[in-house]
Amino acid sequence: MGEHQESDQPGGSLIPGVLLRGVLMGAADIVPGVSGGTMAFITGIYQRLINAVTAFDLSLLRVLHARRWAEALQRTDAAFLATLLLGIGISVFSLARLISSLLETQPLLLWSFFFGLIASSALVLVRHVARWSPGTLGGLIAGAVIAAGIGLSPVFEMPAAPWSFFVAGFFAICAMILPGISGSFILVLMGMYPFVLEAIESLDLLSLALFAAGAGSGLLVFSRLLSYLLREHHSPTLATLTGFLCGSLLVVWPWKTDPADSGAMLPLSPAQYGAQFGDSQFWLCLMMMLLGFLAVWFLENRWGGLEH
Repeated sequence: MGEHQESDQPGGSLIPGVLLRGVLMGAADIVPGVSGGTMAFITGIYQRLINAVTAFDLSLLRVLHARRWAEALQRTDAAFLATLLLGIGISVFSLARLISSLLETQPLLLWSFFFGLIASSALVLVRHVARWSPGTLGGLIAGAVIAAGIGLSPVFEMPAAPWSFFVAGFFAICAMILPGISGSFILVLMGMYPFVLEAIESLDLLSLALFAAGAGSGLLVFSRLLSYLLREHHSPTLATLTGFLCGSLLVVWPWKTDPADSGAMLPLSPAQYGAQFGDSQFWLCLMMMLLGFLAVWFLENRWGGLEH
């Protein structure tokens, strides 16, 4: 595991694993309820990603103005970011139609797989909380409550106007880099998810450019706050992020219903779901949960988990 971590450090040889990590992040970001930040955490690149993004500041502009290109590339960890973004792009554009189809045809099995992923991810993160205190425990509880509250919120509609794509990108990216809060689920709550997915499938370049501009702006702002919290208050921040994961389990619980037709999906037991909608596919769902759980276990053992 040590050699994989070493090769992923800035200045080291860039291994194909970074591209695969990007593919995993892109696949997660497509599904409402699953965060690409979760994948960055469990594959050990979260801190490096935050560091690379926060390197885009005013001092970088001075370096670029002085035409010190090599220094600029090193400061921003450009090869790492480019490879990661390539993996995310490959995943988003190749899997958008497949994920959309699976959400329509096999929702129980897909949600079960991601439930297993997130449950296992929460166990991975909680092991890395170095010091427990009342404040740390409070962060864990607060994170769980916030994520659960977001997950149970009703949908509100935004118009499919050009400015909506910018606003959606700004807020979605903040959620995408937080483990446990899904950017795509934020898009669902804003009523923008089908419009963004349609723009991806139809290659609507104007809408995608506006969304990307909003995402870039949100990323530059929010990543600095997150970097500060991880640096100065590591254990409470990590506990809060773990709480986000725990609370988001409500979002990806396979057996749900929307009794008021408001977009707020409430969890049911498999038996209740079966009584209302027919076959709950309980054993198949259980197998998919186990598969998701084992997938995280494999990633954790393959790439060594968190960086500090």
